[in-house]
Amino acid sequence: MQVHDAARPGFADIDWTAPWFAQFAGRGQRWQQAALTSYAVLLAEMNADAGEMRQTTGRGQRLAFIAQDDLPPGAAYEAHIAATGCVPTRHNLHDFFNGSMWFAFPRIKAALNARQSAAIDVLGVGPTRGGVRDTLTLFDENALLFACADPALSAALRGFDWRTLLVARRDAWGASCEVRCFGHALLEKLIAPFKACTGHVWIVDVPSDYFRWDAVARDAWLDESVSAALLNTDALTSRIFAPLPVLGIPGWWAENESPAFYDDISVFRAGRRAGQRL
Repeated sequence: MQVHDAARPGFADIDWTAPWFAQFAGRGQRWQQAALTSYAVLLAEMNADAGEMRQTTGRGQRLAFIAQDDLPPGAAYEAHIAATGCVPTRHNLHDFFNGSMWFAFPRIKAALNARQSAAIDVLGVGPTRGGVRDTLTLFDENALLFACADPALSAALRGFDWRTLLVARRDAWGASCEVRCFGHALLEKLIAPFKACTGHVWIVDVPSDYFRWDAVARDAWLDESVSAALLNTDALTSRIFAPLPVLGIPGWWAENESPAFYDDISVFRAGRRAGQRL
């Protein structure tokens, strides 16, 4: 059945109190009001912030946002951003959240763009992206950043040990581990959250002092660390990621206060065979 546009979530449906949106609320609420006014006003607001921040894309070009129709015919999206600094942007939630990430984690976005455009240089734009570009796209669209100072918690995540990670060690969240949303398609889905909504986790080992820093310092550390890893990791494959159902994150959804929430094996799955590498 085709869904009428009016029934789809839009800019007015963003709940900035939700934990996955709250981290971007400062700029996001201002952009939201611009988006509700018009496409042109949204682009102007985004470009005003880009001009103030002086952010660059994957090849050192100054960041700017342009209307999707201004992307030249036949131009590859990532290659155009790298060559010109201009990010084609539609008047929709998907591109709204994509733009937000250029400000929340600018180095990560630039690193993704640098590697995507380098892969296009080598392989061109064909019917398939290739393994590295697929992995970079998966990160860009659906990643969660799992900052963790306790190897046992990272091992529980990799091993699909949901009871340890989300129930028995629940008190560790905020003290030894935490999550930041990055994927803009994932954020779009979380406009209307559902239990099976799952992110692809990039695990980031952090120092124990990390959890004594404020949010700005934490985000800056993640931005630098993850961007360096993206630029310097040769073997980028989807096996790097671990799945995590977003509504299972402690403190992020009221229903998960009950341990029974995690009994749903269609969502909190047993995972891969024992000993199989992620």
